[in-house]
Amino acid sequence: MSVIGDQIKRYRIEKGITQEQLGELIGVTTQAVSRWERGGTPDAELLPALAQILGVSIDALFGQEEQSLSLTLARRLSRMPQEEAFRYAFSLCWAIQIGLMGDPTAIDDFLKTSIGDAGDAFSSSKDHFGRVIRSSGMSCSRLSPDFFDFFLTVEPKNGLKDRLVDIESLRKVFAVFADEKLLKIIYYLCTMPLMPVSSSLIAKSVDLETEETERCMEVLCENNLVLKRVATTADGDISCYLIRPESQAIPLFCFADEAARKDFRVSVDIFDRKKPLM
Repeated sequence: MSVIGDQIKRYRIEKGITQEQLGELIGVTTQAVSRWERGGTPDAELLPALAQILGVSIDALFGQEEQSLSLTLARRLSRMPQEEAFRYAFSLCWAIQIGLMGDPTAIDDFLKTSIGDAGDAFSSSKDHFGRVIRSSGMSCSRLSPDFFDFFLTVEPKNGLKDRLVDIESLRKVFAVFADEKLLKIIYYLCTMPLMPVSSSLIAKSVDLETEETERCMEVLCENNLVLKRVATTADGDISCYLIRPESQAIPLFCFADEAARKDFRVSVDIFDRKKPLM
């Protein structure tokens, strides 16, 4: 079977139409469609109509879509203004989430009924949470009014467990966020511009003694969540701190927010994993 014949058959089946129906839409016989799918090649002038009816690009008919799509998207995003680029990137992520459901016939219906305008993730006025947990990986997303996040992991060869650090190391991370004083400081620093803040201002803002604040800052620096800077003033050197911008504080806050919500409901829910989660 030729590449194009294989692709025509694949997309025709995904569309749920027969060879006869495709032939009628294109204006050729059923035998012609059958001949293409068995290794023949459609006339070049038929390709635009074929692509339109099957809902794909002409590149896709030749099996080139996957190779060119990533590059095309990267170039498009690089040319967009930053805010527009991030919003467009998330719309692609939401499309990935829906696509990973693995049900081509449900895509349009889901987007129209749950989101509003098919293909427009930003027309939603409600909270939508997606969870696709399969043996090949998992994808989690949140689509809320003007707030969106997305997480995707492809299943490692030997599972997630072997890719994670030891339990004690993980416990130390959770212990930092479980400590009320440390959590208040992290939260406060995340709300500040990315510039050093004096320990005295941190202490005043989170209602702690300066000495206690300094002890907390040492813990946060040891855990690579905060950076320490020293500023020289007329009264001597003072310690200043800023949140490490590449830390995982913000993603952790976003996922913790989902877990803390009482009205959490999943709009996209596929769970057919046959093995442990990790």
